[in-house]
Amino acid sequence: MEIYLVGGAVRDQLLGYPIKERDYVVVGASPDEMLTQGFRLIGKDFPVFLHPKTHEEYALARTERKIGPGYKGFSCYAAPDVTLEEDLQRRDLTINAMAQTSSGQIIDPFEGQKDIEKRLLRHVAPAFSEDPVRILRVARFMARFSPLGFRVAKETMALMKTMVSVGEVKALVPERVWQEFSIALTESAPQAFIKTLYDCGALAVLFPELQVSYKQYERIADQRIRGQHRYLSVLEKAVVLTDDPQVRFAAIFCDLGKGILEEETQAGIHSIQALCQRYRIPHAYSSLAVMTAAYHLLCHRALELGAPSLYLLLEKTDAFRQSSRLDQFLLVCEADFQAYSGSSNIVYLQKDRVLAAFSAAKSVSAGKVKKLGVTGAALGKKLVEHRIQAISQFLQTV
Repeated sequence: MEIYLVGGAVRDQLLGYPIKERDYVVVGASPDEMLTQGFRLIGKDFPVFLHPKTHEEYALARTERKIGPGYKGFSCYAAPDVTLEEDLQRRDLTINAMAQTSSGQIIDPFEGQKDIEKRLLRHVAPAFSEDPVRILRVARFMARFSPLGFRVAKETMALMKTMVSVGEVKALVPERVWQEFSIALTESAPQAFIKTLYDCGALAVLFPELQVSYKQYERIADQRIRGQHRYLSVLEKAVVLTDDPQVRFAAIFCDLGKGILEEETQAGIHSIQALCQRYRIPHAYSSLAVMTAAYHLLCHRALELGAPSLYLLLEKTDAFRQSSRLDQFLLVCEADFQAYSGSSNIVYLQKDRVLAAFSAAKSVSAGKVKKLGVTGAALGKKLVEHRIQAISQFLQTV
């Protein structure tokens, strides 16, 4: 039995990244031998075990063979005669196909170290094309590593385009698409995730709503029309402002609420709702995206709004029930404002105005209104009136 550290832990160590988790491959062992030594079997499709003390994952060396469509259509073979190189060859990218011995020696049969030096994401073998999840993974790795100068190798991008053209991407299930998307939102450059999908053609299949926006902004960029920001620049600004993935997600869809006509705005909002439903995206993400698409332009006008309109904005952003939602909403608005102004140095005064109005409004509680003798169905209406009045009094002081 020989044990090797593999995959992301080896890669991140070479990149100087903090290692979040360690995975191991075991060569020359059988499932019974692993169980005898106290390992606990957790793998359903192939033998993966948890170490009895560290609880880290140890997988038996295995090979895979494509037997059906999609990313689940694989037959796995795990046995003591599978070599380390055979196991590494089934992995997606060369930078993920390295192993390390207990003494620290790097085993690198597919030149992953060279690709790290060249800043390349390059597939290990033609079998890459058998698993459409790998397109999502490459896009996610671009979200993580593009700030370091990484790019997708030309031959790998060509292979990804072929996979899209033959329909492999259509086999992806919603949960897996969202899993990779949601992780990308936590990385340092989530915009690279979307761009990579666009470059290989997968965006049009998975997120046609974003594909339309992307092509519109490319056309604007080609025509060099002034006063327009680049597509995904709202997301880029949001990344600087916060690491909150919900805010970053909402920033992607902000522009879908910028229709000239009300019908266009509603169509954009329906597109967001359809996308979120299609991929079973959590409500916290979808509701913020819809909210910001619908009301961010109203927030941009906060300095000129009267008390009733400011109160409406607070109501629509659910500020009185969860103020943290208002904070998220304002971050997206600030990112959008910075993207259109072309500067991160301009102070978003509208944010301060909305927060001050909220502070004035929430100083009026239901308990205070009850003390005025108002009860029952009239209480809610009177509470709104007093809160609008409190905002109006605040506005008279600015």
